Order: sequence, then structure tokens, then C-alpha cells
Amino acid sequence: MLYDIPTHLIAGSLGAGKTSFIQALLKQKPASERWAVCINEFGQLGLDAALLHVDAQTQVAEIAGGCLCCIQGIPFQIGLNRLLRRARPDRLLIEPSGLGHPLSLYQQLQQTPWRGMLRVLPPVLVLDAPALMAGQALSPEQQALLALNPLILLNKTEGLSELQIQNLSQGWSPLECYATRHGYLPLEKLPGFQPIPAQSAPMALDAAPKACPWQRLEAAECHTQQQESAWSISWRWPAAQQFDLQRLQHWLKSLPWMRAKLIVHSLEGWYSANALAGSRLSFQASEWRRDSRIELIFAQAQDQALLSQTLEACCRF
Repeated sequence: MLYDIPTHLIAGSLGAGKTSFIQALLKQKPASERWAVCINEFGQLGLDAALLHVDAQTQVAEIAGGCLCCIQGIPFQIGLNRLLRRARPDRLLIEPSGLGHPLSLYQQLQQTPWRGMLRVLPPVLVLDAPALMAGQALSPEQQALLALNPLILLNKTEGLSELQIQNLSQGWSPLECYATRHGYLPLEKLPGFQPIPAQSAPMALDAAPKACPWQRLEAAECHTQQQESAWSISWRWPAAQQFDLQRLQHWLKSLPWMRAKLIVHSLEGWYSANALAGSRLSFQASEWRRDSRIELIFAQAQDQALLSQTLEACCRF
């Protein structure tokens, strides 16, 4: 029976470094522990799980299509229930969308059917330190989360001076606050963290589920998602489809996206990228091999047909 699973809610704005923070925690995971990670994607095709590197004792599930707390009930309950039953984890990490309402989700996790099954610990709020220095204010959703006394993670501090970091940190008193680089926080600093006693015979997990089967089409699989705060478009191609990275970079630079995430098979190999508007889009080698995926988030709806047509020019046939 699943009971009293330590559960960590990891909130933050788009691009603050939530996934990087989770990756840094996974690198510190005790080998004897089984972890599960539940990620909420704004768009219809998930990419964050593909960006994570996990071991055989970790299971990852994505719930795509908006904010977890706004799709309460069926999609969220089914997705999380399946993850818990499959992974039977010692610890659960949940990353809601940067456009979501983490306070509502936090409250939902303490109600039926999760009461008793999950031990929901104080949340973590990951913030973009340079953006705060530039005067960016917290969203109303992040402000609401402060009532729960979250751990404040000032991320991306590598470009700030010690004085700037000190001034930023002092502004969060009396909340506990840590300045981090690349999302790294010692595991023992995670709110409510207690090591899980090693089991004499750890349960072997099933292999991670493969991506949902889909037929190879001449055109890419494409989905759009409209919500009050943003509009997203996502594409997916079979693994054999290759892209011209230089053309893809030029195409992305021509668009007014708020957020871009992608994993593509290029002539040079497999690469991923993850960036906010105004930041440098840099490609990194990826171990993902299942398919190519691109997701763009815009403040307003775009011409879907035109985007797909211009993106097709970046494909190599």
C-alpha cells in the first residue's frame, strides 16, 4: 500500500530553472531510493521529461495541456495515480507549469484521494535572480505561494556579484533563501528532507514506458493549446527526420516566442535547447533518440499554418 510518500512541490516562473533544479537533485539521489517525477507541461507535447537524465530507479511522467490545478480531477488524478502505482516511489517530485497556480495544487494534494498517501512538504519556489535584479515582480500565483513559507531558490546567480546576491537574499527574510547556480542545492537542504532507510531488497522498476506509438506521417504531428495567459504550439517528428540546425536557429530568431524548448535530430546528431525570450538559444548534445520535438509558447495566438510551413523549410528530406 502506498503511504506517507514525501512529496516536494517545485514551483517557479517559466525559465527560472525548475527542471535544472530537479536534474541537480536527481544527480544526488541515493542509489537505494526509488523516486518519481511528475511534470506538468503547458503545451500538448511534453519535452521536460526528455531533457532529464534519470537512472533505473527513477520514473518520470508528464501531464500535458495546461496547469495541473486547472485540470483537476480526471487527467491529473489518472496521471499521478498511474505514476505512483508504476514507480511505488520513496519520494515524489512535482513540477507544475510556470504558468500554473501552485498554491491550488499544493492544497489539492492534501485532499482526497491523496491524503495519507502523500506527505506534502513545504514547497520550493525557484526564481530567476537576474530577472529579479532587473525589476521583474513575482506573479500573483507566486505571491500567493509565499503564504506557505516556501524555500526560496535564487537561481542563475553565476553572473551576479556577491553584494548583489547578498542584497537579494536579505530581501526574502524571514523566509529561508539559498542562492544557487545551475539549480544546484544540497539534497539535505530540501525542505523536510530525511534519508529513506535502505531496503534489504530494493524493488526493481519496470523499464521506462516508451513514447505513445504514432504513425509516421508526411507532415509533422502538431498540437496547439490556448489558455488565458498564453498560447503554445508543439510539433513532433519520427526519429529519422533530420533538421538543419543553422536554418532552425534563424527561424527561431525571427519569432516573438516567450519560451522555446526543443529536441531535434540534426545532421550533426541529436541536440536540445531551452530558452526564454531575450536569452541566447544554445544547443547541447542530447541522449534522447525517440523522436524530434519542438514547443513554442507565445503571449498571443499565432498563424499555425504559417509557422508549420516556415518550419518545414528547416527539415532535411
